[in-house]
Amino acid sequence: MFPSSHCTVCNHKLGPLELIPVFSFLIQGGKCKHCKAKISWYYTIFELLTGILFMLSYLLFGFSASCFIALVLSSILVIIIISDYKYYIIPDEIIFIGAILLAIGLFLKGGGDFSHFSISNGFHQLLISLRDGIFSFLLMYGVKIFGDFLFKKESMGGGDIKLMFLVGMVLGFPLSIITIFLASIIGLPIAFLLLLRKSTHVIPFGPFLSVATLILFFLQCNWLDVLLVFA
Repeated sequence: MFPSSHCTVCNHKLGPLELIPVFSFLIQGGKCKHCKAKISWYYTIFELLTGILFMLSYLLFGFSASCFIALVLSSILVIIIISDYKYYIIPDEIIFIGAILLAIGLFLKGGGDFSHFSISNGFHQLLISLRDGIFSFLLMYGVKIFGDFLFKKESMGGGDIKLMFLVGMVLGFPLSIITIFLASIIGLPIAFLLLLRKSTHVIPFGPFLSVATLILFFLQCNWLDVLLVFA
């Protein structure tokens, strides 16, 4: 949020017409309206990805607490994919704010329908989610310790470990283990290509973990509902 959206070349603050996802890029011909510097397709791709994830969230869950969880999770993970890939960091602010918003969503989901909402059930679901988040956090921390011992250097950043807390909250402890394996499978060929193209051997794990989480989260849903909408 701060500083507000701006051109990274001339620091021109973007106006409302320059902030329309995807369309602003196309209307401006992929260039800054002020200094005519080229705008990377990087931004547009992730704007489009976020829009698709938001659409799927509503189509799968409708207006519900589950939809709120899906929207928050999608937003957090897209930010993490960008931040960790581009800057090799997962901001603590994203994890902290994400944890609070997801906790609210899980509490509302556990409480049931708004017409028959149960506070006790909501707190029960929240406690289970927090427990699974802690278990997942400790599991990832154990993986880091083993990796550090095996490679004799830091094998994983602290942000990945904190991210696993959110993954455990949403997916549950057993499924969070599968998330780590799926992220490793997804990341292996991509990491190999990156190593061929770059001189650095630092490969961020956060983007792969985020993609794996999104895949497993949305695969739990009833995709027949989405197909029926377009039928």
